[in-house]
Amino acid sequence: MGRLIAWCAALFLTLGVLPVAAHAEDGYDLWLRYRPLPADIQARDRVRATAVVFDVDRHDIPTLKAVDEIERALEGMLGAAVPTYGQAVQANAIVLGTSAEPRIKALNLPLGQLGTEGYVIRSATIDGKPVTVVAANSGVGVLYGSFALIQHLQRGLGLDRLDIVSAPKLKLRLLNHWDNLDRTVERGYAGQSIWDWWKLPDFREPRYTDYARANASIGINGTVLNNVNAKADSLTAPYIAKAAALADVFRPYGIKVYLSARWSAPIEIGGLRTADPLDPQVAAWWKAKADEIYRAIPDFGGFLVKANSEGQPGPQDYKRNHAEGANMLAAAVRPHGGIIMWRAFVYQHENPEDRAKQAYDDFKPLDGKFADNVIVQVKNGAIDFQPREPFHPLFGAMPKTPLMMEFQITKEYLGMATHLAYLGPLYEEVLQADTFAKGKGSTVARVIEGALDGYKLTGMAGVANIGTDRDWSGSTFNQANWFVYGRMAWNPEASAKQVSGEWSELTFGPDPAITPAVVNIMTASREAVVNYMTPLGLAHLMATSHHFGPGPWVKDLARPEWNPVYYHKADRNGIGYDRTRTGSDAVAQYAPEVARMFADVKTTPERDLLWFHHVGWDDRLKSGKTLWDELVARYTLGVGEVADMHRAWRTLAPHIDRERFAKTDTFLSIQQKEAQWWRDASLAYWTSVSGRPLPAGETAPAKTLPEYEAISWPYEPGR
Repeated sequence: MGRLIAWCAALFLTLGVLPVAAHAEDGYDLWLRYRPLPADIQARDRVRATAVVFDVDRHDIPTLKAVDEIERALEGMLGAAVPTYGQAVQANAIVLGTSAEPRIKALNLPLGQLGTEGYVIRSATIDGKPVTVVAANSGVGVLYGSFALIQHLQRGLGLDRLDIVSAPKLKLRLLNHWDNLDRTVERGYAGQSIWDWWKLPDFREPRYTDYARANASIGINGTVLNNVNAKADSLTAPYIAKAAALADVFRPYGIKVYLSARWSAPIEIGGLRTADPLDPQVAAWWKAKADEIYRAIPDFGGFLVKANSEGQPGPQDYKRNHAEGANMLAAAVRPHGGIIMWRAFVYQHENPEDRAKQAYDDFKPLDGKFADNVIVQVKNGAIDFQPREPFHPLFGAMPKTPLMMEFQITKEYLGMATHLAYLGPLYEEVLQADTFAKGKGSTVARVIEGALDGYKLTGMAGVANIGTDRDWSGSTFNQANWFVYGRMAWNPEASAKQVSGEWSELTFGPDPAITPAVVNIMTASREAVVNYMTPLGLAHLMATSHHFGPGPWVKDLARPEWNPVYYHKADRNGIGYDRTRTGSDAVAQYAPEVARMFADVKTTPERDLLWFHHVGWDDRLKSGKTLWDELVARYTLGVGEVADMHRAWRTLAPHIDRERFAKTDTFLSIQQKEAQWWRDASLAYWTSVSGRPLPAGETAPAKTLPEYEAISWPYEPGR
């Protein structure tokens, strides 16, 4: 790296800036809206900007991108271009520099423990001039720090007495795109795949650069381009060239590309007769394929693998275990510094065990048997991205194997694009859950950070909610889930509520008439969805295949674990899945302290009650109500909570631009109707099973159970 890059932009107070009239926005700018600040903030921090260049190393592209971003941001906030100056530092400048620059080094900033991606933002003095410094050990760190400073200014927080030190707690912070080569997106609700494979590698959409900017602004440093249900074609030369073109766009923003690898590729495109990981020809094929990819993409991150799950091929087809499969691939990418992310989402039709137990049963015996460039990717819960699940029992159970978290950002089970469901509270709930792996305080966050077991390879993956829709994510509030995912991948101990406030200020402006109301709506939203879909620990009650709408009555699918009746086990006496010693004994997969809590119906948190226990309809809960009465009340509460969210949103009409206000207002209307549908259809079914009437004061469903069962949606998105 060269001696130095330092760019400066001075911010001076200037009086008399008038507010800009509200205008419609389509959401394309996400949280990177560089708009003039509100009048009261402008009056306090009025802005004029300059830029200064020291000795610039033109090979440090990320810092140059940081300069571009600061110029773009200041121009947007000022409404005027940012002039460029020569060598002298201007008073009150913003100075960007790496630790290699003598004047940055002389400041004795705490850069030693921040690695290559951390940064410091500090009020300081250089050449006798007061400045704001953004410093890091690399250009990527400078880029992250520059975005952090821009967001600080966007939120109207000013430049006085700054002292911000930040570094990521996780090494890998990835998006997983479930994007197919025909541009369909599995569980995608925001249009087609943003990757136009047909036009790549020659035509590179400007949108790809904006995608990279958005990800860098929240610290995401990797992207898996293709679906985990992969096609072998993704590993052929034409598609490697297409991936290389995307890598070229992303590289300046600190983002590596990865590919999902289909296990049977050696057979399908390699002409071999087997994909046995212990066959030397198979290992040689994968080594040659890795070499080919790295010739095209020198900083290729590695492979993500879904194997022996939901019909996908894998090493178990050859009576080999997951470690043997992962390690063979790990050897192929090791010479290039690559990694293997091996998914623990496995369940088999032939396995009679509770589906919630199968991943633990497969992977726990393999602890310590994976190569050191393998990380096992574990979903947050043991089933499948439900509105609420207890944390996955593998967290804390594999001290010799790095585990990375897999969250879903796209809302496959939480209303898809149209339901407002802020997932920050879901992520926080899981990350702060205590595994007791090494005593009290052994949270899931500390597990994946490597704080408990010294993992050197750490990470988090988020299944992306990004498509070709102008607003990227299908709705304005769906953008918040992308944003909070990035924040929590950087710091798994971040506060979901605090992040919602930051997102609101960046998305709608730092207006005290807006932020508290938006934060309250977001904070309540996920619990509302749980209440009208899967209250009290119920799970997987959605209709078949597309997972849109209620289907608790479904029982005739080919695989038992695809049927909602498998999960709720409702009968005349009660409801819930017994996972104690009298049932599947899934509780035994947790540490003893956690197992004891979940095994006792009296100590199990009611939010998880029916996940672990089959409870009688007439059993009393903490509210004093019977289970039946409480279950009905929760469904009704969820509908009411959505109505409250909608009313709160409508109070913001004078403060939000028309286009984004109207779209969210319409979506909340849809959510109200569908929450009522969920409540009514579910209660129609539970009434038929339990034989109990609705409690006094509860409104009867609008339709009969057969009418709800007959509802069909053959063309839902995301299949």
